[in-house]
Amino acid sequence: MRVRSHPHALARREFLRTAATAAGSATLAAAAGKRRFFTAFVPGSLGVKADQARAIELASQHGFESVQPFPSDLLRDGVDVHLEALRRHGLKWAAAGLPVEFRKDDEAFGEGMASLPQAAAVLKRAGADRVGTWLRPSSDELTYLQNFKRTAARLRQVAEVLQDHGLRLGLEYVGTKRNWTAGRHSAVHTMAGTKDLIAETGAPNIGFVLDSWHWWTSRETADDIRTLSGSDVISADLNDAPRGVALDDQYDNQRELPLATGVINARDFLQALVDIGYDGPIRAEPFNKVLNEMADDDACRVSAEALNKAFGLVG
Repeated sequence: MRVRSHPHALARREFLRTAATAAGSATLAAAAGKRRFFTAFVPGSLGVKADQARAIELASQHGFESVQPFPSDLLRDGVDVHLEALRRHGLKWAAAGLPVEFRKDDEAFGEGMASLPQAAAVLKRAGADRVGTWLRPSSDELTYLQNFKRTAARLRQVAEVLQDHGLRLGLEYVGTKRNWTAGRHSAVHTMAGTKDLIAETGAPNIGFVLDSWHWWTSRETADDIRTLSGSDVISADLNDAPRGVALDDQYDNQRELPLATGVINARDFLQALVDIGYDGPIRAEPFNKVLNEMADDDACRVSAEALNKAFGLVG
């Protein structure tokens, strides 16, 4: 596999330049006063099992505006059948999951990279242009610097393949303290650290998956989001947190639907996304046991209702 050389110092300056101009973009978006982002149905985030056809059907039935594309299903069934259903129901594509395991050993990474061109090609044919993944926030084997360098090098290779097919990659940092202190060594787990990682890759098509949960557990603010431009954000997640649990004692897999408790300031999070002109999908990702035990239709319904209610906070 070829790996292009990238001027990392120039990439860092370019990222800072982009952040500096975000204020201007934010002013224009705020003047418009309207959201450009849209609700996304991602079955696995709600404990729902669905293939591509069923996911499109459920998204339409419950009023979602977009649906996750599944490369394996698009390859198996053919793109046209799902595109026709997508258009018939007036839906868009949300972000696909990255089908490469870059967090583990070289063998796992190599296997994922071998199949990535085919997955990227079918996503391009389907008209999808966003892919998302998450960053492991700690390690027992690698120090922070070792993890940082390896992750940047691998993501650089991933981004090159995706860019060849017109795809952008979003990275979700995991800010939950229980997670980034779980290993012997912490890894990237904040917005600032993710900015450094993106700059280190030198890849122009890497940005953020912004999750209100990790934004909140990282003690970040709406102004932190406003240091980004709308194009820096590939996808976003909206959640709430249980009451009566200290911030540093929260468990990542015990969340609530948007606005369920009011612990996380959804309005500030969403308003900042409006201000920077973010125009992509937002999903609920509550990892909630009660929701996971619901019938599929009920889980979809209450999730769509929660997202729409939250979006109403910013018009």
